[in-house]
Amino acid sequence: MLNTCIAVGAAQLRQLDLTPLAPLAALPIGQLLAQEDKIQLSLDWPRDEADPRELSEIPECRLWSLRADAQHPWLPLLLERSSGQLSRHVAMLVPHSFSRTEGIRFDADALSLWISHRLFLLDHWGQQHQIPLRGRLGQMAAVLGFELDPAFWPPA
Repeated sequence: MLNTCIAVGAAQLRQLDLTPLAPLAALPIGQLLAQEDKIQLSLDWPRDEADPRELSEIPECRLWSLRADAQHPWLPLLLERSSGQLSRHVAMLVPHSFSRTEGIRFDADALSLWISHRLFLLDHWGQQHQIPLRGRLGQMAAVLGFELDPAFWPPA
């Protein structure tokens, strides 16, 4: 049984060590996709109580997340959505501002570019494996505020 909460320690963050993701990466694609909307990443970065930064404002956490995203582009599809795991991961990758009252506010152009790129990449990946993903990708995009027009997709 795969642990749905993946702990990433400070040493792993500093060393850009993606070992915590190895159990996911080793799964056959069908089992990997069975983890959709189930995975949580727990980034354990020590902070002083007076440090007001969010994890997405800590360079070491952002750099680890960028490497994880580059090596495992399917990761956003697997991240749990309702608790904010997907949004937090995207905040590691896309310029944003944070408000204590309004939460994460992404740069609209940067988010649009990132989500479009990710949708095309994962759609192609799914096609390579003969697994239709467009419905799942639409759900992932909706969590980030994107409603996809069917014309968005190129012919399969």
